[in-house]
Amino acid sequence: MKSKTKKGNKAISNIQNNNSEIEELKKKYDSMPAETEIKKFMDMPLSQKTQKGLSESKYIVPTDIQRKSILPALLGKDVMGTAITGSGKTLAFLIPVIEHLYMNKWSRTDGVCAIVISPTRELAYQIFETLKRIGKYHDFSAGLIIGGKNLKFERRRMDQCNILICTPGRLLQHMDENPLFNASTLEVLVLDEADRCLDMGFEETLNSIVENFPTERQSLLFSATQTKSVKDILRLNLRDPIFIGSEKTKSEDIIPVLLQQNYVVIKLEDKITMLWSFLKNHLKQKIIVFFSSCKQVKYIFEIFCKLRPGTSLLALYGTLHQDRRIAIYNDFTRKSNVVLFATDIASRGLDFPTVNWVVQMDCPEDATQYIHRAGRTARNQARGESLLVLTPFEEPGMIKELQSRNIQIQKIHIDPQKLFSPRLKIEAALAQNTELKATAQRAFVSYIKSIFLMRNKDIFDVFKLNLESYAKSLGLAVTPRVRFLERLLKKTTSISTTLAEPNGFIQEDSDNEDFFKVKRIDHELVNDTNDVVVDLPKKSKVLSKAAVAKKAIRKKIQANEKINFDDDGNVIIDKRKQLQSELPTEYENNAGGINIEVARKILSEEDKFDKERFRELVKNRHKKQKDKLKKLVDENSQSDFEDSASDNDVDLSWLPDPDKVYNSNQKPDESKETSESDSEEDIEEPSHKKVKLTSKLTLNDAESIAAQLLANKM
Repeated sequence: MKSKTKKGNKAISNIQNNNSEIEELKKKYDSMPAETEIKKFMDMPLSQKTQKGLSESKYIVPTDIQRKSILPALLGKDVMGTAITGSGKTLAFLIPVIEHLYMNKWSRTDGVCAIVISPTRELAYQIFETLKRIGKYHDFSAGLIIGGKNLKFERRRMDQCNILICTPGRLLQHMDENPLFNASTLEVLVLDEADRCLDMGFEETLNSIVENFPTERQSLLFSATQTKSVKDILRLNLRDPIFIGSEKTKSEDIIPVLLQQNYVVIKLEDKITMLWSFLKNHLKQKIIVFFSSCKQVKYIFEIFCKLRPGTSLLALYGTLHQDRRIAIYNDFTRKSNVVLFATDIASRGLDFPTVNWVVQMDCPEDATQYIHRAGRTARNQARGESLLVLTPFEEPGMIKELQSRNIQIQKIHIDPQKLFSPRLKIEAALAQNTELKATAQRAFVSYIKSIFLMRNKDIFDVFKLNLESYAKSLGLAVTPRVRFLERLLKKTTSISTTLAEPNGFIQEDSDNEDFFKVKRIDHELVNDTNDVVVDLPKKSKVLSKAAVAKKAIRKKIQANEKINFDDDGNVIIDKRKQLQSELPTEYENNAGGINIEVARKILSEEDKFDKERFRELVKNRHKKQKDKLKKLVDENSQSDFEDSASDNDVDLSWLPDPDKVYNSNQKPDESKETSESDSEEDIEEPSHKKVKLTSKLTLNDAESIAAQLLANKM
């Protein structure tokens, strides 16, 4: 009893201490200190639990964006913050969220208070890990809601979370499917990398999400390249937002000062040679290499693993399983000498420590994408280098794009003597591995498609690429077919032929020149392929086994069913697979569940037919056996008769003439008396009249006949 009373008294004292601290903090909110007075987090009006979590996580001195945004956010104002990459924007919105829950005495049973939306899963995971470190002394709960995780587990726990850190697609899925999710209690909405969340890729998803949120709420938007459009402000129902971050007039205000920016111009077919040589010359450094598509990342990672450059290799792209993506993220964060091949999912907000180089092998879509890619290095006042790889056709347009954003980048040249081409090794690896060859073909097509889909045609023109040389650089002996380009060319040629009809041109005769002069009459020639809209092939939906089974059930298709036809083309029905009794049809016509008694009767009736069928089968089998035995007996008897007939066929030409031996005029008695002497005389012939024995008799038959002859002679 004493221990329970002590715990109760301790809980009461904690509640009283919290209430007194909350009252003191509210008084400090009324006289908020100026930005210049804040040198450390201890100077801010934050709770002791938050201060303890920050100090243990070694967050002592706030950055510029944190000093400017945390104070107005604590007062409940809407904030749109813009700062360079690696400036600590995550803490700028997590600290106000934690303090809002603490000041309003939010408990686990009160539901969802704050939602943080991130465009990528890796960034959401990073935010969640940061929240666990700085908020571990608070009593509220938080949940990570991202794709690739256990959906059922998330459904059961969502109503118990006060803070949700999520991606847009997974959040909308819970809103549509999870009855436990209730967004009516939301008070704080945070968009990290807000410009990416508000662009065309997430526009419909975000609009559907915001419709479920209450209009009376606090909104915090943070990014390195923030949007200020009135349309986006109206979509999020922002109320007099505070813009933090001045107009960008210098490159130092957009990207870190300690970031050294370079670019190199090489041909498309020399990119892999350049990358291989670059990695061989930077084996002891931490490097991120960006490509434009998942299939490119997968192929380059697999082929470089075969070539073994001498350093650790990792690959991060969207089609990997989420657990594998998180493991790769943690592995790259932990290692010091490693190369990460990645798509743009690694370009937004991820805080990788001590990255030495960022290499952009494929040209970014615009300056904003370049800024986010390059911002993975030179973070938190550290040094870093960025290398942009451009083709001769991409150089003018991309440099102009960067200069329009006040980004000064330096051109460098590569020493040809330091280039080592791995093409022969790549070709040998592809010749031995057909799966790797197929991966190379998919990477080739995906790169062509990514160039084709780029909006800025002044920089990206798919028709100026040397496809044959690029395919050889990937190790492919034959250039793969690009079907959507073939369809595009067919459409353009069909348009040009319709425009070049005889009625549209005037033929002029000339005595000196043998050619046609073409004059435009009443239409414009379409030579720009940018205006041609091409319907790209839609990806066929991958059907699951359950979907295939349902489709077969709807079409009444039976798996592994064999159908036999007669000579007239009619289907031969196998009665063995058909129910013979009348009870099944009556049972199927009756509505309702399963009737056990009727089912038993059906089985007993069908057993009768099965027994009769079995008896017939046994009779037929016995009959076949009897017929077979009878046939064998007939064959044996016939063969015995033939053998006996052959035995009676004896050559008797050597025997004496019976007329000479037996005198027909003699009396029977005389014949008896003289038969013995006559036969002896006839039989005993001179030696020169011996008869040649020619017989087909066997040895035993011949011996028996000889014995009889000898007996007669005696």
